[in-house]
Amino acid sequence: MKVLPFKIPKAKNIGLIYQEDKGLSFYDKLHQHEEIQICYVVKGEGTLIVGDTVNDYSDATILVIGGNQPHVFKSDTSNIKNSFMMSLFFTKESFGDTFFELDDFKELEMFFNNSRTSFKIINNKEKLINCFNELPIGDDFDRFITFLKIIKLILKSDIERLSTFLYTKKYTDNEGKRMGKVMDYTLNNYNKKIDLEEVSDVANMTPNAFCRYFKQRTNKTYFTFLNEIRVEKACKLLQNKEYLITEISEKSGFKNISNFNRKFKEIKGYTPSDYRANY
Repeated sequence: MKVLPFKIPKAKNIGLIYQEDKGLSFYDKLHQHEEIQICYVVKGEGTLIVGDTVNDYSDATILVIGGNQPHVFKSDTSNIKNSFMMSLFFTKESFGDTFFELDDFKELEMFFNNSRTSFKIINNKEKLINCFNELPIGDDFDRFITFLKIIKLILKSDIERLSTFLYTKKYTDNEGKRMGKVMDYTLNNYNKKIDLEEVSDVANMTPNAFCRYFKQRTNKTYFTFLNEIRVEKACKLLQNKEYLITEISEKSGFKNISNFNRKFKEIKGYTPSDYRANY
């Protein structure tokens, strides 16, 4: 299967695609698809990389991922449980080139603008989940009506943007495979020492070429990205008070506690101990 681009399977003449993902983990390869994805994580937890940011997801997370936004769900399989996600896929042209251009849908312009950089839903989750639960039992027309209800609820909800950088180009297959290898390697080795030569070899590039390549596609350096992954992993560990902060620093891949505290505050805006206290 090609890593990028990723084709959403669909029947002919179907504008709205409903999909269920069930298993020990979600599809864990970096990919992009032209469709906007509205997804409800029924069960599952892990790390979500979308655009230029590292985020986490857990049960009852509701997300909107923009069309052609590179992303990957990396499920946490340490707690053995099946993952389950419901998704709707569509483009602005799925129902005709001018359907969403009608005056009837003017208020949806905010939704499409926000979807470009992807976002997480903060409130109105119970109402949205009730709508998602209608999707498996309705016919195509029922599903379309529910889809409009979901978008209307999202427009009334508070959101948290997931990405700050819009990469407008589609990845080629080779680029997708290369970036996918880098993401996989980083997510599997973030708690170890990673040097530039090592990760450049994974990408099959020279260190200088890799630095330019990664920055152009994420708007940040590789080591900024690596530290963001380490901090997100540390946040998970900080929620478990059995671990000392010094242990968490080491488990997250930081060389020493002072560097851990500094990087954590740079990324999150507060110290690890403050995060634990407020959590």
